[in-house]
Amino acid sequence: MTTSAPAPAPAPTVVPSDRRGRVAVRPAALAVVGGVAAATLAWTVAVPLLGVDPRVGVPGGEQPVGAGSVVVAAAVAGLLGWALLAVLVRVSPRATTVWRAVALVVLLLSFGGPVAMGVGTASVVVLLALHAAVAAVLVPLLPRAVR
Repeated sequence: MTTSAPAPAPAPTVVPSDRRGRVAVRPAALAVVGGVAAATLAWTVAVPLLGVDPRVGVPGGEQPVGAGSVVVAAAVAGLLGWALLAVLVRVSPRATTVWRAVALVVLLLSFGGPVAMGVGTASVVVLLALHAAVAAVLVPLLPRAVR
């Protein structure tokens, strides 16, 4: 009786998944709310507590940066970040890595606004802090919403 080597096991069949990643609504929404809260807290510390009056130059003069503007800007930034992440999850296997890179580039570019338009050093510092506060929440938390 001759012995033969056992037949090799069949190669595993790779079945492409129809299920792509998604961004879970609750954690993404909480990240956006957290970004808004961080910006609002930073504004509250700077304006009412420290007495800084952040202003930006506009055609024809200066405009104060109020709490409403801060809330709207932070919410828009968070929602746009969420939308970009949702698109990337559908088209890229490295969506969170790509998103983080894009978010950091956008943050650096966004610093140009306060530097160019802030009226006075205190305004520039406060406006930069507002941008950084939103990013400090969104950049780590939004990618965690990917499922």
